[in-house]
Amino acid sequence: MSQPTVNYDILSPVKFIVRSAMVFPDKTAVVYGDIRRTYSEFFERVNRLASALKKRGIGKGDKVAFICPNTPPMLEAHYAVPMIGAALVSINIRLSSNEVAYIINHSDSKAIFVDNEFADLVAPAMDQLEKVQTVVNICDISADTPLDGPDYEAFLAEGDPDPMEIEVDDERQVATINYTSGTTGLPKGVMYHHRGAYLNALGEQLEFSTTANSVYLWTLPMFHCNGWCFTWGITAMGATHVCLRKVVPEEIFRIVAEEGVTHLCAAPTILISMSAYATEHKLSLEKRLEIMTAGAPPAPTVIQNMEGIGANITQTYGLTEVFGPHSVCQWQPQWDGLSDDEKAQLKARQGVPYIVAQHMDVVNPATMQPVPRDGQTMGEIVMRGNNVMLGYYNDPEATETAFAGGWFHSGDLAVMHPDNYIQIMDRKKDIIISGGENISTVEVENVLYRHPDVMEVAVVPVPDPKWGEVPKAFIVPKPGSSPTAAEIIDFCKANLARFKAPKTVEFGPLLKTATGKIQKFKLREKEWQGRDRRVN
Repeated sequence: MSQPTVNYDILSPVKFIVRSAMVFPDKTAVVYGDIRRTYSEFFERVNRLASALKKRGIGKGDKVAFICPNTPPMLEAHYAVPMIGAALVSINIRLSSNEVAYIINHSDSKAIFVDNEFADLVAPAMDQLEKVQTVVNICDISADTPLDGPDYEAFLAEGDPDPMEIEVDDERQVATINYTSGTTGLPKGVMYHHRGAYLNALGEQLEFSTTANSVYLWTLPMFHCNGWCFTWGITAMGATHVCLRKVVPEEIFRIVAEEGVTHLCAAPTILISMSAYATEHKLSLEKRLEIMTAGAPPAPTVIQNMEGIGANITQTYGLTEVFGPHSVCQWQPQWDGLSDDEKAQLKARQGVPYIVAQHMDVVNPATMQPVPRDGQTMGEIVMRGNNVMLGYYNDPEATETAFAGGWFHSGDLAVMHPDNYIQIMDRKKDIIISGGENISTVEVENVLYRHPDVMEVAVVPVPDPKWGEVPKAFIVPKPGSSPTAAEIIDFCKANLARFKAPKTVEFGPLLKTATGKIQKFKLREKEWQGRDRRVN
């Protein structure tokens, strides 16, 4: 634990709003529909939230969960909660009620803030929430307070608008916990520290060339890696946040035009929907729009389509465990003269480490030795440095496995090109990345095994033009039964987050090894035949 001195200061992303409120007090910080708030107003609301939490007994080391889309309260939470030394737990609004309850309990959250559209995710599990003492309703789409607690604005009114002390005495203390699904199917809590969040937030702005004149549209969920740290980075630059409740192409293009949006981040599936909408309505962008994409490698065609309407695409790569993006497909001036197709092929690579990251390699996971830089030899992507998580919350065994050999193991198989640019070739494990969301095949299989007519099952990713890849279930029915694909899919939707359910089902025998293990790789090969590589 280090204390500030004449030549040292603790790094915390909370400090960005303190500076911007001082430097840009009257500049527009947050836009949401008809709402426009300056940086001084934004800062005042953050202080009110922090103060109100403290009055409710929330303090250093406590956890505060938010189940909320990209609206101003979610942005305010990214400052107020870590400001008082607590940790923010941003929960995916697409999860099932059981999954949300598990995360709230596993994270030991003492307070939960729930947007009223998603109250039905929490209400059935209220009696299971072991440590929750404070419940707040975020009444954005209606004035209803479906849960037993005050509405958000009334809660803020309990707080003090005066600047709060930033209660961070160790820059490696936990700032946020982000839950990600692993191959076991149980979500793991990825602990972000203040130092990593501070540095990665600045790294994002360096790589994306934002300035105080930038206008950033929130198409990327803030619950994904804290919005890839843009929740803090945009504020650091004194730029403008434009919040967006629902990501719909029509709304994106309308707001881009009306608000003069200059930057946004999005998974490839959003780019696909945007380009399809633009083609259908014969739209093009009036001025260049900078787009950062990650979550699943975009197909070169997707990049070409978006750049054809006036966007500039920058691909980055990372994982929840490294604060979001860790590498960027850094553009080289000598590529300017290439054809559009050649440019798109280069832009589809995962690239080189961020300026603030630097430590990234492709290694033989058995020996931890770097693979040849030949663009052909596959190995595992490994990373280390300031923007690697502290570990998994309350899971030392998983943490030790992830950090084996002194590096964070990504689980992604890739090649290293001669120019030191990385390109993902396959997944080491069976995680499906669908529209930027991680889906555990084991989790889906475990649910399917509960179906009364299922004897054996294997779930693998299959190509999908919109989502990149989606789950497909291969099922051996129990003798005498004849389930339909619709029944299987409906069963999954009733027991999992709907996006995790298989989109298609195939019935028949499953190939196995001599020891009885289902050969899932052969199922994948069949589904991906004729493609250069998997889209994930």
